[in-house]
Amino acid sequence: MAKRPVFIPVFKQDHLVDEIQTDFEWNPGFSVSQKKKNVAALHDAAKRKGFFPLLEVSTKSEELLGQRLSAFSLKIKSNIGEISVEAAFQGSKVFENGGPYTDIYTKESREAKRDERLKQSGKLIKFNYFGQEWPLIPKTAFYDWLFLTALQPHQEYLKRLFKYKGFTDIEFNPEKSINCQARTCALLVSLLKLDLMDKALATQDSFISFVLADSLKQSHSTDIRQIRIL
Repeated sequence: MAKRPVFIPVFKQDHLVDEIQTDFEWNPGFSVSQKKKNVAALHDAAKRKGFFPLLEVSTKSEELLGQRLSAFSLKIKSNIGEISVEAAFQGSKVFENGGPYTDIYTKESREAKRDERLKQSGKLIKFNYFGQEWPLIPKTAFYDWLFLTALQPHQEYLKRLFKYKGFTDIEFNPEKSINCQARTCALLVSLLKLDLMDKALATQDSFISFVLADSLKQSHSTDIRQIRIL
């Protein structure tokens, strides 16, 4: 058995996302087919709890929309042109002993995530994205901001997400990491439903104020895993 969260939009300004921990039968193995079996098993278990339909947000999704919303696929406009959200996130990390390693911005997403310097530079202390510094608290703020900024121009298209009860990412293990593209999709849907997305993204301070209250309600705020964000 395994346990993974299902992320549910809540539509309350001070509580935007619920994390529903869900047990399901795990299919071991690293092949794409095994991962897709795990997606199906997780969704079946969540359906029994009343959460249906769900969208898997990852490259393992059976739906093209879920694949396109992966941080590996999603692009954000930057000072050097379009780069992947994953590369933007990894390249902006600042550690005790180095960073930001901005050359990562131009790398393919998987290569960006696997850059050895990210593991060899000590404790993560902040983010620096083209001169704009982001703190580690709220814990998912910078990742969420990158993701939502990339999607902001496509709000009418993204209303297709309203039909889903929640979102999953089979690659996300809450024991090892904090940021999750499925959680950010649930956040996105809440902000769109509340017609608050543009207001939230107006300034850095505005965005932090929007996500702070919700972040403190999440399970990841009770531990110190932010020391190393994967």
